[in-house]
Amino acid sequence: MTLSNRDQVGYVRKLESMGMVDGPGIRTIAFLSGCPLRCKFCHNPDMWGHVPEDQTTVEELVAKLKRFKPYYKDTGGVTFCGGEPLNQPEFLYEAMKACHEEGISTVLDTSGFGRPDSFEKILSVTDLILYDIKGLVDEKYRAMTGVPIKVTQTFLDKAQAMDVTIWIRIVIVPGFHDSYEYMDELAAYIAPLKNIERIELLPYHTMGVNKYDVIDMEYPLAGVPAMNKDLTMDFQNYLKNKVEEIRGVA
Repeated sequence: MTLSNRDQVGYVRKLESMGMVDGPGIRTIAFLSGCPLRCKFCHNPDMWGHVPEDQTTVEELVAKLKRFKPYYKDTGGVTFCGGEPLNQPEFLYEAMKACHEEGISTVLDTSGFGRPDSFEKILSVTDLILYDIKGLVDEKYRAMTGVPIKVTQTFLDKAQAMDVTIWIRIVIVPGFHDSYEYMDELAAYIAPLKNIERIELLPYHTMGVNKYDVIDMEYPLAGVPAMNKDLTMDFQNYLKNKVEEIRGVA
């Protein structure tokens, strides 16, 4: 395998060190700017585009990441998120490849929306996917994200074919996803998938609403309350049990 191209230019908004929830172990979170989705519950609209200050090279990024290696130990590493990291396929691939060359594990936090011809290369240097399910049928997926569901289904199919480990993550928005009927639909969708190591439901929150005021945009879910955390946990337990139940019958 050829060495990574560390001169590849990309856009990284920020790094967060000592992350404990975006993958196993202690992790550095690299936020790649730019996202083609317009999710109604997005709490980072400021990440939709690039700004000149975001520009960096793989070499510059890896030099920063290497400083945190003593904290990673055997389980930690770097999580690439966004925005949507697949929106920068060449940079993402070279950055993840460079991490592997430095002995740093890689996690991809993604909605699975990107350029399909880049998926195989990127997944070849991905140790774990945090996969965000935003809907199950095209009409509702488009209504929630502004993009078609076919692309993310292609990504998931490729991840399955390449046996990449997946943690499923799903934001639960009141009035959209907070029903046991939807949990049943999710269970039927998830149960046939392989390499699913974890299923997490995340309660919708309103902490990013003020960012829409800053950019003078109307918030799509104005008036929707934050999701109850206890109910979210109840849904999560129900979903996990339902998945196991379906797998036990199959």
